[in-house]
Amino acid sequence: MDQPHADTRIVDYAPQWRGDFARLNLEWLERWFIVEPIDREVLGDPESHILSGGGHVLFAIDGQGRAVGTVALKHEGDGVFELTKMAVDPAVRGAGIGRLLMLGALQAFRARNGRELFLESSSKLGPALALYESVGFRHHPAPRPGSHYARADVYMVWEPEA
Repeated sequence: MDQPHADTRIVDYAPQWRGDFARLNLEWLERWFIVEPIDREVLGDPESHILSGGGHVLFAIDGQGRAVGTVALKHEGDGVFELTKMAVDPAVRGAGIGRLLMLGALQAFRARNGRELFLESSSKLGPALALYESVGFRHHPAPRPGSHYARADVYMVWEPEA
């Protein structure tokens, strides 16, 4: 039997997916947390907040041409990227879409000759943390006090050789 994601492809950002970037992320943010002003800014204008600074946004597109997942790499400068805004449509969670997005993000990070890749998350998101750990992210103390997200209580750095 085919995997549910067998016909899913990972594609780069295009303006036609802007609304899906917001929709997919707002769904989980509203379910688990409070949508913060910084979320609305970034989700409403990924071109200015992610792409213009050398970042990257990817989408998982199903066989019917629908965006069912997304992830972004935000360039923080000097080869440091934040993995951010990862979301999968609830109807297809557990089907491997998150892993496809993660592998695409790691490939994009390598293609940009990234020096460091980190993420901020929440201990409430167990399945997401397990995915991050499975591809080489390791827990670290946050390098600076606080986060730009009130919900973040987990800081991880990608250590593929660890």
